[in-house]
Amino acid sequence: MKMDVSEALRYLGAAKADGETLQAVEQAAAELEASITPRFVYKVFSVGLAESGILLPEAGLSLPGRLAQSMLQACNRAVLLCCTLGAEFDRLLRMAQARDMAKAAVLNACGSAYVEAGCEEAEREIAARYPGMYRTDRFSPGYGDLPLSVQPGFLAAVDAGRRLGVTVTDTCLMLPAKSVTAIIGLSETPQPARIRGCGYCALKGNCAYRERGTSCEI
Repeated sequence: MKMDVSEALRYLGAAKADGETLQAVEQAAAELEASITPRFVYKVFSVGLAESGILLPEAGLSLPGRLAQSMLQACNRAVLLCCTLGAEFDRLLRMAQARDMAKAAVLNACGSAYVEAGCEEAEREIAARYPGMYRTDRFSPGYGDLPLSVQPGFLAAVDAGRRLGVTVTDTCLMLPAKSVTAIIGLSETPQPARIRGCGYCALKGNCAYRERGTSCEI
């Protein structure tokens, strides 16, 4: 699986990188791709509507807030996806941090881009599995008004602990660190709802990209 080097540069905050930085990112990307493959698991659930928000009855999960409702109200199914680089990436990152913090920063950015590449691969598989369905954008707990507090139920619904080794802390952070959860709606009609832009992001008031005068372009 290949990562998008330009995505790694964006996570590094070096979208207009010099030759040395680009070489460092390309080298770290190649080493990472040679040693780790993103792993993912997903399950598809029926969608129900309630006053409190979106319900996924088979998953025993409620998705409160306007974001989930706007994205899934026209969908009859929703995909819960979890993707991770696993504990091996955390080990590699700790080793890099002990030796060279600059290289560790590059590796961390590549890890973020690589787990996103895993999500893209999962989405291609989902598209092939449901060729007649239209997909919404991916959206995740912690984005917009969808709270991180849904993470434990989300991971339980896809059996991420047993299948991927992904767990969640008391503060709703996932371990291993480079793990991502995402929701994708499936509908029989085209889905115009999009979640791109800073206006939807829960981090817009404390965003490193915005401090640099850029954006994450999601």
